[in-house]
Amino acid sequence: MSFSLNHIYLSGLFRGVVWHISLILCISLSLGSCGNNSPKSSTPVQAELPAQPFLVVLGSVQDAGLPQLGCQKACCRKYDGVKDPNKNVVALGLIDPVARKSFLFEATPDIIRQLEIMNKYISSADYTTPDGVFLTHAHMGHYTGLMQLGREANNAKNVAVFAMPRMAAFLSHNGPWDQLVSLGNISLNLLQQGSGLSLNDQLTITPLVVPHRDEYSETVGFIISGPNKKALFIPDIDKWHLWKMDVNLLISQVDYAFLDATFYDENEIKNRDMSEIPHPFVIESMDRFSKLPKKDKAKVHFIHFNHTNPLLDPLSPAYQKVLDEGYRIAETHQIFPL
Repeated sequence: MSFSLNHIYLSGLFRGVVWHISLILCISLSLGSCGNNSPKSSTPVQAELPAQPFLVVLGSVQDAGLPQLGCQKACCRKYDGVKDPNKNVVALGLIDPVARKSFLFEATPDIIRQLEIMNKYISSADYTTPDGVFLTHAHMGHYTGLMQLGREANNAKNVAVFAMPRMAAFLSHNGPWDQLVSLGNISLNLLQQGSGLSLNDQLTITPLVVPHRDEYSETVGFIISGPNKKALFIPDIDKWHLWKMDVNLLISQVDYAFLDATFYDENEIKNRDMSEIPHPFVIESMDRFSKLPKKDKAKVHFIHFNHTNPLLDPLSPAYQKVLDEGYRIAETHQIFPL
């Protein structure tokens, strides 16, 4: 089966019309997996939404969520089976308030809650699904939310799903995902390594292939370019030194960098072979980024935390150390103007 790259053209809009948003964010973040209050916010909460396109963090937790199945550790026991609405699996939302369009980065198991968050920023009474979904790869936390678009659930109509060739082929040739394609719940659109996809005259998305465990698909990160600023989104990657690109250089070229922070250090998991689940430890990333100027360090927002990661606890020494070193920690509901 072959696919063509469908550009989304947002036309018929009067660019001179300013969409006034009266929505005020009353965000009370339930921060941390083992604490109740943060001693210091990693990014100031913005009360008023920007008029230009912006990103919103929809989740920051690793694929399996929090609490995690079978986990008897304190970081999970505190929830006692209750899901913290601010501890969703990692995803970003891209909102264009003038065009009244939205795009979702990752289709996670928490997609229902995440689309509810996105809906608050769209002035449309009948809005239920995003105008496009961008997928990084075929691991459980990054695409399985697509099931909510199927006929047993939302029964969506031709939601544009943007994916690399192997990812698109995986969805097309494996059930139950192929049914989403055959029934027209989703429309697959091919991405190309390093080639920018123009959503409109203000927004461009560029996929970057990264090394990862590619059992079913390749893995990509994204550069998300707006009219004024750019963001780098790499929720999953193996070690930085295995990537042919220079992550430090990329950080210097963008305004925000949402980067893989699955594990804080090598002592976090005692019952697994860490070589089978390679990620850059946060302490490794901070060492690699240590020569960056202060302004570039402040661009780094660590994201994609395993349930054992102490950065989920704002009262932990690790959380405070990251902030003291000049980096930031992504939290659900944070807004980033583009």
